[in-house]
Parts: sequence; structure tokens; C-alpha cells
Amino acid sequence: MTLVDKTLRLGGVRGMIADKMVESLHTAAQLTHHASAEASALLAEKARLAEAGKKVSVEDLLMLAVIRALKRNPDANGRVEGREIRLSAAIDLCVAIALPGNLLVAPAIFGAQDMELGQLRAARQDLAARAKTNKLSVAEMTRGTFTISNLGLTRVEQFTPIINAPQIAILGVGRSIDRAVRAEDGSIELRPFIGLSLTFDHRAIDGAPAADTLTAICNEIEGMGK
Repeated sequence: MTLVDKTLRLGGVRGMIADKMVESLHTAAQLTHHASAEASALLAEKARLAEAGKKVSVEDLLMLAVIRALKRNPDANGRVEGREIRLSAAIDLCVAIALPGNLLVAPAIFGAQDMELGQLRAARQDLAARAKTNKLSVAEMTRGTFTISNLGLTRVEQFTPIINAPQIAILGVGRSIDRAVRAEDGSIELRPFIGLSLTFDHRAIDGAPAADTLTAICNEIEGMGK
């Protein structure tokens, strides 16, 4: 077998992604908080909806949890542009989508705060379909206020996502793993936990309110369906 080296030019879309990532790290004061949320209620809600004939994914329910948390923690929803922190009344939620050829896009669902779960799912699926055919608009690619990057289908449990500049924050979602916890009766049982990582721009929000935001997201996941 002959080994052949390969050199790939960092240009085109891959080059644009590279430039944006470097610019984000050089511009924003980025810090990441890590946490985990018990996913029993979320998975139970997914199953309940399936029994009712409503197909949703874990990612759809995570989007709903994030939106609910951002409504109560608006300081994490917005953009840093120049010397201004522009908080947004609308939650224009970006969803990172991996594409063939080692490419990545994160288009926005505009007005996600007013959408029901089914509408969020339809909007996410529409973005994913149009991303594959290069039919996303410039506005969808550039005007979001918060981003979710989901690696839950991989072996990654937690990671440090890079902010989708100039947004204030991004949530990284890892895989679900079972952990042993003590039940109310004192016995030990296994429960699923999802790893969550919130990277935020320390210029716009400090550590404590960022932690409150991540805690709120965990609470929404753990209280799903209640």
C-alpha cells in the first residue's frame, strides 16, 4: 500500500469558517462554564409526544429549553458590536449544522421565542434542508442572537464551543451518559445526564449571570413536561 500525503488549501467556505473562528477568539473575551442536566424528564416528554403522534427529537426539546431559559435570562441573548452590547428582545436562535466536506453553518430561526415546539422542529428541518443545497439567506447566516451546537450523537460529553461572533453566547451540547445517583429511598439507580457547555463573551456578561443562564437551561431540561 502506497501512502500519499494530501495538502488542502484553506480557502473557499472552509477558509471563511477558519477566518471567522480566529476572529471570534481574537475579538471576544471567551470563557466557558460546564454543567450537566438530568435528562429523564426530557426523554419522558419525547416519549409522551411520540405516543400522542407528535414526532420530535431531543434537539427540538433542547431548543425549547434554551428559549425558555433565555426569556428569563435576557442578558445572554444578543450581540456585541463595537463598543455596544445589543440585547435582543427577539430570540433568533442559531443551530449549528454540519455539512459534507468538513463544513459548518449556523443559520438562525428568527422569532423563535414565539414558536411552539412543532414550529421550531419544522424551522430547524427547513434550515438543515436548505443548508445542504446552499439556499440559506445572508440574514439567516449573520443575524442570530444565540447559538446551539449539538454533538450529542458523538462520543463527546462536553466541549468548549467558540462563540458565533458577534453573539454573546453559545451552548455546546454533549452526549447523554448514565450516572449512578441516590434515589429518595436511599437506593442507587442509573439516570441519563446531558453534558452542557456555555461559552460567553465576558465583555458582555459576567461569570455569575452566565452561570445563572446555564443553570436555568438545566432546570428547563430537568423540568420538561411539568
